[in-house]
Amino acid sequence: MEIQAENRQFIPKELGLRRFCRKLIDQRSISEIVSVSSMLAAPQRVSTHFRHQRLYAHVLLLALSTFAPALFAAPQHGGLPRGEKHESRREIDQLEESWRNAVLTGDAAIMDKLLADDYIGISANGTLQTKEDALTWLRNRQRHFTDLVLSDSRVRFYGTTALVTSFAHLTGTNAGGEALGDFRYTHVYVRDAQGKWKMVSSEVSRIRQPSVHR
Repeated sequence: MEIQAENRQFIPKELGLRRFCRKLIDQRSISEIVSVSSMLAAPQRVSTHFRHQRLYAHVLLLALSTFAPALFAAPQHGGLPRGEKHESRREIDQLEESWRNAVLTGDAAIMDKLLADDYIGISANGTLQTKEDALTWLRNRQRHFTDLVLSDSRVRFYGTTALVTSFAHLTGTNAGGEALGDFRYTHVYVRDAQGKWKMVSSEVSRIRQPSVHR
């Protein structure tokens, strides 16, 4: 093979073209580049190598196109973006205060707006209550509550669902005299298609005071 005069000066005379190319590429010390000697000696292996690289590239692109939206989405905390969670927490706190006022005053109209149509509650004695049962109990109750103090309230969000747990200290009177007690309750709210939070479930448990043994 003849080499043009302008290029001949760059190739040492004692090296052939094949040896010179191999030495030139090997000196770059790049592991990802297949040496010329390997390409000339094993063309089938090199072509297989590049086919594998192409396959890996396709797999990588497919993975990125599948998972990139989730990886680079806006970070969420508790199932909601931070700003939306703050606003939702404010709305839930207001609904909890509305529920407290409805229980204290026996206001069935407030409770009617608060509860979802398919609401199901579990009372402290284990009975089930539908929405209509809860409203009837408020209208016809024989207990008069004087105070309902809520504390240790915790709210967690799971998408369009909010889970509230609280401690409640209740005082009042009934036919037998003074009535009071400590309770733990759970309220479950779901945001409907109109963006309004509705209570869909509740459960109340009375906290029993430990017995004193002598």
